[in-house]
Amino acid sequence: MASKSTIAGDVLLYVPNLIGYLRVICTVLSLILMISFPQRWITAVILYVASFVGDLFDGMAARKFDQCSLFGGLLDMVTDRCSTAGLLCALSHEHNERPVLVLLFTMLIILDISSHWCQMYFTSSFKQHHKSAEGNRNSFALVRWYYSYYYFFGYCCVGTEFTYVAIYILTKVTSLDQYETVRLGCEYFLMISIPACITKQIVNVSQLCSACHAVAAHDAEQKNK
Repeated sequence: MASKSTIAGDVLLYVPNLIGYLRVICTVLSLILMISFPQRWITAVILYVASFVGDLFDGMAARKFDQCSLFGGLLDMVTDRCSTAGLLCALSHEHNERPVLVLLFTMLIILDISSHWCQMYFTSSFKQHHKSAEGNRNSFALVRWYYSYYYFFGYCCVGTEFTYVAIYILTKVTSLDQYETVRLGCEYFLMISIPACITKQIVNVSQLCSACHAVAAHDAEQKNK
């Protein structure tokens, strides 16, 4: 008996993609609370962190159920980038009286989205995954190293995301004595996470330049044929 053909609806309902949809819901709700209901900041942080942690489980589910898909990779990438951009927008909202910080958060959004979009475009053009060794064969050394060493990759990604979360929490607890322990915890945590965040921005710049160079090199190669 022939196996049932897979249709688009099946892919949309893959387990990892269902987790992805939950991540989107958590992110949207957290950003609504951060910006429109700031007194609910604790719930907002819990929802945001839940969305971030879900990124680990959708990958595990994809491998466990053999449900890896291009759509899943796209959903994962868009959710990651939009979540980070949304949190940085919330931080800009919190610090709207400090133009330097608003500019910094805006530049971080632009760098994050542009570097990952160029990386995705470059590797997808050659039908490769943006994190794979083959896809990054012609990338700059820092980019290859970043995607090759899981613990370094994890430190940079987790450290960056939780740097932004810790900064957001500090905007809420700095003037509240009952959260003194939370404030101190965030400040100590930032000593560990800020180097990861800075490193991640260096990688983003390298990734942006590397992807653009690789696409230009491909154009040159095609032109010379």
